[in-house]
Amino acid sequence: DFAVEYFNLFDKKGDRPDQFGDRGSEYRNLVGVPGGTQSDYAKLLVSASVKAGDKLDFAKGKGDDADARAVAFVMDTTDYPFFVGEQYHQFHDGFNLGENYPGSYNGLASKMAKTGTLGVSNCPNGLLGLGALGL
Repeated sequence: DFAVEYFNLFDKKGDRPDQFGDRGSEYRNLVGVPGGTQSDYAKLLVSASVKAGDKLDFAKGKGDDADARAVAFVMDTTDYPFFVGEQYHQFHDGFNLGENYPGSYNGLASKMAKTGTLGVSNCPNGLLGLGALGL
């Protein structure tokens, strides 16, 4: 179950693996679902969090939420639709030692970019605009 696996990433204090390196609102714990906090999906998220040790609180996302420790913001995708930020920054390995994801995950960015399903972004593509991941 994806949600349980996600919540298992947090330590017993509710810190993400990258909590002390990547900071700011662009790194906040956020889940977007139709209906937001009133959705059946939100209830499933809470249930999955409890199964994984109940390390996070949940709050209604307002769009300008801070990067708060041990809080996951739930946003209504009707009011706040998903958009791609930096294409090159999707589907990469974590930055902590040993935080490597399988090639099947890493390859999704290139595959989705080629089929047009990753979305379009006005952000620069990669480090110093040079690109990454073959995008």
